[in-house]
Amino acid sequence: MTIFNNLLSQVDDIHDEIITLEQDLVKIPSVNTGKMPTGNETQVCEYIHKWLKKHDISSEIIESVPGRGNIIAKLPGKIDENGLLYMSHTDVVPVENAEKWEYPPFSAILKNGRIYGRGASDCKGLLTAQLIALRILKQNNIQLSKNIVLLSAADEEHGGRYGVKWLADNHPEKITADFAINEGGGRVLRSAGSIIYMIGVGEKGRLQVEMTIRGSSAHASIPWKGENALFTLAEVLKRLSNYLPAKDVSLEFFNYLPNLAIEDKPDPGNIDEIISSIEKNNPPLASMLRALSRITITPTMVNGGIKSNSVPETINLTCDVRTLPHQTIEYLENELNTLLTDLPNVEFSIDYMAIPNSSPIKSPFVDILKNVTSQVVKKNNLQWIPTISTGFTDSRFTRDLGVPTYGYEGAHPDDDPLIINVHGTNESEAVSTIITGAKIMLGTALELLTE
Repeated sequence: MTIFNNLLSQVDDIHDEIITLEQDLVKIPSVNTGKMPTGNETQVCEYIHKWLKKHDISSEIIESVPGRGNIIAKLPGKIDENGLLYMSHTDVVPVENAEKWEYPPFSAILKNGRIYGRGASDCKGLLTAQLIALRILKQNNIQLSKNIVLLSAADEEHGGRYGVKWLADNHPEKITADFAINEGGGRVLRSAGSIIYMIGVGEKGRLQVEMTIRGSSAHASIPWKGENALFTLAEVLKRLSNYLPAKDVSLEFFNYLPNLAIEDKPDPGNIDEIISSIEKNNPPLASMLRALSRITITPTMVNGGIKSNSVPETINLTCDVRTLPHQTIEYLENELNTLLTDLPNVEFSIDYMAIPNSSPIKSPFVDILKNVTSQVVKKNNLQWIPTISTGFTDSRFTRDLGVPTYGYEGAHPDDDPLIINVHGTNESEAVSTIITGAKIMLGTALELLTE
């Protein structure tokens, strides 16, 4: 047995410990509401710190503010430079209605090979896999050419202000590396008999548009004396609902559609037909194609009016916008100006929440990911497709530091992405995915940083 295979087999040897580690992490309710105080990620960090110390791995907890901890661990290499960065986050989204859950959301119940709980898949499963990889490298005294750094950060679910963004601004040297692996890819699609791994190479941009809609007030009993801003709001919403953005198939992703059993070459004129043809049998893929072929402008919040018997003078509308990597803020401004033409009482401002970002798909590191995955899952019908995430992750901050960062969780090929329910009711993670992910994290480190 080769050293590579021997180390991977050690992951299987600690199957029960992996389950316990994931369960313990899920049981800590590190809920991030977006409103301070929140998160309490430090509690998760303290658990991880103790676990790492038990396995003789050094780590430090760095708080951006009290309670918002980020944990950084390191396995030193011959050269004191960071060769590989394992990334994850410790915060989780709130539970909207615990009564709808089959099991209590922080119970971490193991059922039919899955661990149920908020954060089980996003992102404590990946964190567990990366911790296990570190442990096995350490216990076998593997000599690394460069450092491996593990970063599990706070506040990913609300923009990273207290997590990776703060670290990038204040301690960039701690999280800069030759390459990084994060969430945002590595799940599996099946099509035409192939097992297709999605490699997250970038993210759409996220902007927030604040619209101010003005009228003039009057008593509600004589509304004609004023100008009701709600009526203008209704027109704005109608136009947004009817908005037909230009179709765009310029992303590298669309060159891989033949791998997904889509024979028609996509172009702006036929992409919606392609989406319609697959929507019934493959809704996840149809949704992905729709999101990656256009900008989206989505009204999300409205606020206005001061009293039930007064004509509202001012209404505020918030819109979430997701842009393709090449679409600038000027592009969005032109789209909005066209949409709102002849509505002089509507003003808007734009706040860039996340700039579109990407890493090259042609990379020796991507080649390593593919090679290691093939060795781990032992399947001949594997394919890989680069994807752009419709949401955003902490990868945008490391990419901004010049670190090629890839979303690749390394799911088990039989794990159904439809039952994971990230951010939803009964969120879960398959134990098989955590184990497969740990092997891929471990194998990638071996291929990259050992001879």
